[in-house]
Amino acid sequence: MNKQSFNDLSLSNDIKRALKQLDYAEPTDVQAAVIPMVLAQKDVIVKSQTGSGKTASFGIPLCELVDWEENKPQALVLTPTRELAAQVKEDITNIGRFKRIKATAVYGKQPFARQKLELKQKTHVVVGTPGRVLDHIEKETLATEKVQYLIIDEADEMLNMGFIDQVSAIIEKLPEERVTMLFSATLPEDIESLCHRYMTNPKEIEIKATGLTTENIEHRLITVSEEEKFSLLKDISVVENPDSCILFCRTKERVETLFDALDESGYSCGMLHGGMVQEDRFAVMNEFKRGEFRYFAATDVAARGIDIDNVSLVVNYDVPLEKESYVHRTGRTGRAGNTGKAITFATPYEEKFLAEIESYIGFAIPKSDRPSREEVAAGQAAFQEKRNARPTLKKEKSRELNKDIMKLYFNGGKKKKIRAVDFVGTIANIPGVTADDIGIITIQDNVSYVEMLNGKGSVVLKAMKTTTIKGKQLKVQKARIE
Repeated sequence: MNKQSFNDLSLSNDIKRALKQLDYAEPTDVQAAVIPMVLAQKDVIVKSQTGSGKTASFGIPLCELVDWEENKPQALVLTPTRELAAQVKEDITNIGRFKRIKATAVYGKQPFARQKLELKQKTHVVVGTPGRVLDHIEKETLATEKVQYLIIDEADEMLNMGFIDQVSAIIEKLPEERVTMLFSATLPEDIESLCHRYMTNPKEIEIKATGLTTENIEHRLITVSEEEKFSLLKDISVVENPDSCILFCRTKERVETLFDALDESGYSCGMLHGGMVQEDRFAVMNEFKRGEFRYFAATDVAARGIDIDNVSLVVNYDVPLEKESYVHRTGRTGRAGNTGKAITFATPYEEKFLAEIESYIGFAIPKSDRPSREEVAAGQAAFQEKRNARPTLKKEKSRELNKDIMKLYFNGGKKKKIRAVDFVGTIANIPGVTADDIGIITIQDNVSYVEMLNGKGSVVLKAMKTTTIKGKQLKVQKARIE
């Protein structure tokens, strides 16, 4: 087990303070290997499974390396899905909170104009999906001349989703002098050639997958007819009685059918698929993370971007058609040192897909019988008790970090000729407040947001009700932290 500490990694106090409040105890294997390389400005190719802590392995050094004074983006992170882009943006914002690092996420199905406005602000890190990032670059709403760090996250999934040409087009528009990092669970030929074309003597780092072994995850396979799947699922749910369970289906129609059946049977459940409006996708994901429902029916889109430490059971309600999807689905459980179970329902017609999966993961998935009537009967009381209990909502990772932060809204911005430096000068003059207590400042045309750190928000909120900025009295109120 890795006993290295974050104190051994040449990180500033601002970053170490955020990591402590985010409960990052010690670096994972991938973090211990990658962070020193990136701090030394080396190109890296990282082969690492989902759930290994790789977002922080590039997020921590990025937050350390970017120059706060620079207004234009210095780092670009490409992700295959919108959910993952939002997750990475949130992680980088949390890690860089005390250094006032501003991260912006850009992706499709969200107003271009709103993103354009956000990119006009001081932005240190841009996280996005390839199509929308390329769109912003071509429309000159995303400046690339100061980009020193490029991260290609989940590169194999980029390839599967047909994004690799867009990724290449984006790279062609970036400065040649930069550090490039590529993260992938697998390294197909197309990814290898991309690395050789655009990277300089990259250091290859391979973190052996624990998620594929039975060390953290118990894999099981049950053969069942299509008609019997739902009754089998009900029996499994009684016997396993999970606190948190993801059910993967092949299509959005099958997700909706399964969700309806679960809902009708009185299960606390939610669903997620690519046909849903983006706001709904984010809302349901956050509800599941908080533990507002136990069962979550989803297509593979959810296998990227769900970062939850304690999903105890994953059920492949349908066998995945792509062998890589098995790894990404089952990698939702057994994360962050926890153990989990992955149960696959297979119809007799799906054996050819199973053979491919087993060849790919390197072991035969152990076959299992469906639970006996006696087992189901024995589990009923505990199952009903849990089903009737109110859910215990989970603490968000950033709760400790955000508890001393208050975000203030002011009804004035660029059109009133107000700049970030005006807020800093005024607020730092309030008794008991210094510039170190001021976090991220966002100035738009007609409104501004200022994050106050170290529990100083209420002091500043009260003082600013009677204090002018550049001779203007602005309305001020508490805003929601995103």
